[in-house]
Amino acid sequence: MNWLFGLLYRLVGWRTIGHAPTELKKGIWLVSPHWYNSDFFVGVGVRAYINLKIGYLGKSALFKWYSGWLFRGLGGYPVDRTKNNNLVEAVAATFQENETIHIAIAPEGTRSNVSKLKTGFYYMALKAKVPIILVGFDYPRKAVVFGDVIYPTGDFVKDMKPIYDFFLTIQGPKKEWLVNYAQTGEIPLPKEGR
Repeated sequence: MNWLFGLLYRLVGWRTIGHAPTELKKGIWLVSPHWYNSDFFVGVGVRAYINLKIGYLGKSALFKWYSGWLFRGLGGYPVDRTKNNNLVEAVAATFQENETIHIAIAPEGTRSNVSKLKTGFYYMALKAKVPIILVGFDYPRKAVVFGDVIYPTGDFVKDMKPIYDFFLTIQGPKKEWLVNYAQTGEIPLPKEGR
């Protein structure tokens, strides 16, 4: 079925720009902006096109008895956002337990407009000692753009700057995208305790 998603991705007119670092054994694929449910199918399509198994974190509500089999079959890991659990620790442990694993994360945490990115992905990558691969869904160009590979150092502002700079080059379906950073150039600091 993977080949079918890859074919559909190309048939509907999407293309890739840049190098997809498929040679990496592990990584967090930071995918943004995420505005529509249909982004999921673009993501599954490009994943098939580059021929790399990349899982994703999805809200547990998607993994009901009637739909969970489909989302798990497509690489999904359910996340319960209503419980006070340590997702950063759990994802980092999953990376450490697997020789090869890739997970895609939408850093907005919502399909609404955001002025800053959530930071859980950063701490997951830092704790697991895995790179962050930047991936932009550029709607006007119908292109999935692969950016730099970021190796987090623990210097939050220094590490986040190229991430924000990259996503400012990606045009989502709406104009209001990371407006605060675009205007000030200041990296929003995480809340204490993330």
